[in-house]
Amino acid sequence: MTSRFPQAASDSADREFPMSERNFRELKKIAYKVTGINLSDHKQNMIYGRLARRIRALGLRNFDQYCDLLGQDSSPEIREFVNAITTNLTAFFRENHHFEYVKNTLLPDLLRRKQAERRIRIWSAGCSTGEEPYSLAMVVRSLPALNAWDVKILATDLDSNVLEKAESGEYAAERFASIPPQYHVLVEREPQRNVIAMRGELRRLVTFKQLNLLHSWPMKGPFDIIFCRNVVIYFDAPTQIQLFDRYANMLASQGHLFIGHSESLHKISERFVSLGRTIYQRTQ
Repeated sequence: MTSRFPQAASDSADREFPMSERNFRELKKIAYKVTGINLSDHKQNMIYGRLARRIRALGLRNFDQYCDLLGQDSSPEIREFVNAITTNLTAFFRENHHFEYVKNTLLPDLLRRKQAERRIRIWSAGCSTGEEPYSLAMVVRSLPALNAWDVKILATDLDSNVLEKAESGEYAAERFASIPPQYHVLVEREPQRNVIAMRGELRRLVTFKQLNLLHSWPMKGPFDIIFCRNVVIYFDAPTQIQLFDRYANMLASQGHLFIGHSESLHKISERFVSLGRTIYQRTQ
């Protein structure tokens, strides 16, 4: 993201709301405590840009007042703070090889192995505005053999604003271009409103819930497939170790985990075996 604000620390005096090093350390401390996100120093300008909008909206004078507000017990601003600092870059069928693997390998295997129970559970952790779980829903609906099965996709995110967008099931019309042609029949095009809308058969597969990954997980599982892509890059190593251990516990014995292209389980977890291209299978 290109900031509209000055990049050099020495330029901070020119900002509408100067941010001191003490302010930024306090914001980093709150972010880590509430979300587990480890804000690196090079994100200071990005954080400034996002939180300056909050200070302006609240009618505050400076970052000292904003930090004081966040420090109040049960402050309602914590929710807005979390929504502001989280990054939500996503797209339909992003890293498409993952969806191809689900369609061509995992789902056919589950169709064979789970004939007795005919039940499949998928979790999109860090679902952002919903493109990932809806892409998974399109893959599921492209296999007619699954129409009579009990298939459900849980989609969770920390940011309440993006979940509201996801639940609407509507996206800008230009997003249509990233959806492979074989899935176009599952999407309604509404040129008069310049949007595309997910059909009901997709929306019925997906349940959206707000979830802080560092807090307790109310769902029981087990999940056959978990997507947690481009999420753990914001956490430090101890938090990643804890998180992937919990994912392993939540997966079925032969369940699969998908992570982002810049992420790895190397020296983080020994409970998975790599299948290549950031696809892992639980082994213990």
